[in-house]
Amino acid sequence: MSLQMISNVSNPSLIQPGFSLLNFDGHVFLFGQKGWPKRSCPTGVFLLNFKKEELRLKPAFFSQDSCYLPPLRYPAICSTTQSEKFQYIIHGGKTPNNELSDKLYIMSMISKNSKKVTFKCIEKELAGEIPEGRYGHTINMVHSQGKNMIVIIGGRSYMAVGERTTEKWNSVVDCMPYIFLVDSKFGCCTTYALPEIQSGFSFHLSLARNDTIYIIGGHSIENNIRPPNFYRIKIDLPLGTPAVSCCTLPGGISVSSAIMTQVRDQEFVIVGGYHSDNQKRMICSSILLDDNKIEITEREAPEWTPDIKHCKIWFGSDMGNGAILLGIPGDNKQALSDGNCFYILRCQEESDQDSEQLAQMCSQSSTEDAGESTPFEDSEEFTFSFDINDIDMYNEEDEEDESEAGYWITCSADCNIDINTWVPLYSTELNKPAMIFCSNGDGHWVHAQCMDLSENMLIHLSQVNTKYFCTEHASLARGLQTPKKIHPVKKQPMKALHGKKPKKIVTPAKKSFIRKLFE
Repeated sequence: MSLQMISNVSNPSLIQPGFSLLNFDGHVFLFGQKGWPKRSCPTGVFLLNFKKEELRLKPAFFSQDSCYLPPLRYPAICSTTQSEKFQYIIHGGKTPNNELSDKLYIMSMISKNSKKVTFKCIEKELAGEIPEGRYGHTINMVHSQGKNMIVIIGGRSYMAVGERTTEKWNSVVDCMPYIFLVDSKFGCCTTYALPEIQSGFSFHLSLARNDTIYIIGGHSIENNIRPPNFYRIKIDLPLGTPAVSCCTLPGGISVSSAIMTQVRDQEFVIVGGYHSDNQKRMICSSILLDDNKIEITEREAPEWTPDIKHCKIWFGSDMGNGAILLGIPGDNKQALSDGNCFYILRCQEESDQDSEQLAQMCSQSSTEDAGESTPFEDSEEFTFSFDINDIDMYNEEDEEDESEAGYWITCSADCNIDINTWVPLYSTELNKPAMIFCSNGDGHWVHAQCMDLSENMLIHLSQVNTKYFCTEHASLARGLQTPKKIHPVKKQPMKALHGKKPKKIVTPAKKSFIRKLFE
């Protein structure tokens, strides 16, 4: 096993515990960002561009006939191929408003080029005994006698409406230990209660092969324990009613929030997770899966770094072909207080990666959420596959196109935008700085941050049809302007402040009358 640190990650605050990763044609996408999407990426889905020791996020798009897919954290996700079309099935999860989704989405890629990736997402209508909104569960696709069936197991949900109070409004409980079968074509849901499973659990691992699902570990929030669950659930799909059976297997392990990756056709590796509320699981395990046999054994763990050993929480996801993406909280010295540090853990030899063609599908639950448990339970894992050898040379054409766009130019003498230290300032920025066009001469682009533009002014200038001049050319533009013709101001004549009134003429008759009056 080898551990490699990713030294530079753009917008690490978007990658938080609870995210999931989707793989389409060897390209990995982030789903379930922290918070609601912004205008810079309204879909909330990002392409993860791995290049050497750097990780960059690029927005993805949805077709016009797609339904709205909210950024769900801690959902259950599995991949499948229907009619030779690869797609992902997404169920449940938390919205940014802490609401639990009970919807089932099917997501597929319809087009991709060097500039743009477009997805299509449809919401599958469910009928019958619909599973309640939940998170921390697993979803798998089983195949039996030429039929397919979606299987949902475990998870947590909010307390019943009649039991929720103001003080316990966000309190969660384990979902009932039922097995839900969902018809992949018509969406009909059926519930099965198995006598072997008496209590609910969540944040477990699940592994599907043909008509069989294996359940490993999990956490029971009611008793706050991690029992060594190890179940084999067999689902037979005849012409009539499906037959579901379960048996308990020996040799289980006590773990929750673990990550599982496939290293060979019949071998898997379990990494990470928690033994208890205050103890991470630092050891690793191997799973050997045969047609009718499964065995879990301990294997040598990698040499963990001091940061990983001493951190309180960790989270991650399977990258396929024996590689795992691990994340731990960053220290307070970073520019972003909520930034995380990321590592790539390779669980198999380099020579083995090209020789193995992995057709096995495995699914893992979203890991435990710190909001409803101790801080040690705030991590999230999902399964997908892609060639780890593509990471270092991933999507190089996009990087060249981005450099030609001139986002990282020196726009002015006082420009302080650097690709290695730049931090988004405006809400419209994602992985590139906002720029504005200066109309001086032939014109040139400048960074809005270097021009000290407020966000309201930047939005106003982008909406109105007016010319903008940068700080270096603003005074020159004023001097070149043609003076406007100014009409003379008409002055009104001023009135005298103490004007004399005209004297009245007194006739001799009036004088005689006045004289007689006073005599």
